[in-house]
Amino acid sequence: MKRLLYNKLLEWKNNSHKKPLILTGTRQVGKTYLLKRFGKKEYNNTFHFDFDKEKETLTPIFEKSIDPNKIIKNLSVLRNQKIDLLKDLIIFDEIQQCPKALNSLKYFNEDYPGVSICAAGSLLGLSLSSESYPVGKVSYMNLYPLTFYEYLLNDGEQLLLEEYNNGLSDMSIAPVAHNKLIEKLLIYYIIGGMPEVVDNFLNQQENFQLALNTARTIQKSLVNDYSNDFAKHAGKLNATHIQSIFKNTPLQLASYGDYSVNRYKFKDVIAGKKGFGALNGPITWLEKAGLLIKVLIANRSEIPLISFCKENIFKLYLFDIGILGCMLGIEPKTLLLNNYGIIKGFFVENCVAQELLASIETNLISWKERNAEIEFIYSFDNKIIPIEVKSGKRTKSQSLKSYQDRYQTDYVIQITAKELQVSNSGLFNIPLYYSGFLPQLIQKLYDK
Repeated sequence: MKRLLYNKLLEWKNNSHKKPLILTGTRQVGKTYLLKRFGKKEYNNTFHFDFDKEKETLTPIFEKSIDPNKIIKNLSVLRNQKIDLLKDLIIFDEIQQCPKALNSLKYFNEDYPGVSICAAGSLLGLSLSSESYPVGKVSYMNLYPLTFYEYLLNDGEQLLLEEYNNGLSDMSIAPVAHNKLIEKLLIYYIIGGMPEVVDNFLNQQENFQLALNTARTIQKSLVNDYSNDFAKHAGKLNATHIQSIFKNTPLQLASYGDYSVNRYKFKDVIAGKKGFGALNGPITWLEKAGLLIKVLIANRSEIPLISFCKENIFKLYLFDIGILGCMLGIEPKTLLLNNYGIIKGFFVENCVAQELLASIETNLISWKERNAEIEFIYSFDNKIIPIEVKSGKRTKSQSLKSYQDRYQTDYVIQITAKELQVSNSGLFNIPLYYSGFLPQLIQKLYDK
């Protein structure tokens, strides 16, 4: 399966001064598959060590010594094959299961700079002390669910993919390609970006209905797996609270219907608990696990934006649009018809939040001031650009006008179902299927 992060892994490999790499991401998002594929294509040999499946065998190696020479010698004996640090890739999978192994990366970096070691961790249950963490001695990458563009990369419709890329380059796209991309986006709303779901769907799509039903079955299984992980990693009481918030987030999103998602409400989420202080721990756990996307809300649009946000005022979105539809019990047919009434606004907004997070990889921030609010605001070249999200083609907005009147910005952005276009008034309309390329499109806008 093609992933954009592969190119970043190549850049890391070709850096002679590289540090050991920690690849993080939500559980079952494809970290191990990507690293194994990378190793198979780019290295002589790949040595994969799984601290979840081989804990009893691997842990003593690191408990006894964190000297890189002794570790490599023992790992070579374990696999009955000599590891060449200059030509081979070493993968430490589920490294959070062994803090000593994580700490050993520090010494690999010091004794063998440039060695190719990748550690994969699922963030779920990552409870390591600061003393064991190799601060400043490792590099980081995060793998997200497949974006819409990554879905297209694997879909196999090469001509449509070419039109998509040409549209990005030319800042214009033909109506026939636009309409087909909207149709593909509706399918993506159902499938989402979890690799197992995408792979099964693409392999079965000749029987379209069966493929859709299988997607929902796998998604339900994933939701169940996450629930089991809560109990495994957080303890019985905490797991109950985490589960309550995980289940409540889609319900809160759905309650906003076709209006903009508002701040997260703490009331009645956990029985006997109320307020930010009581819910902050479980929310933070879910956010760090990659299962929730937190968007802060600024009450002014000035740099630095973070200084106008409060830690107890934020929005919450789910990490994957396919899982969101599954948890809400939305039938695939309903999404394909693009006729799901009052649920369109929040659903599309969640998808855009996913796409932006994967492309920007920094905190997402919203804006609300008096009676005006904008879904996202983006800091670019010492400018702040408002981004409004609309599920359809009706795009009149009092909030954008209010924002322009207050802050006199060069451009305002709407992400909608309409085609790519820039008006004389500075309104830049980005089709929903291009939301993951927002930084590149804004750069092109200012380069014109």
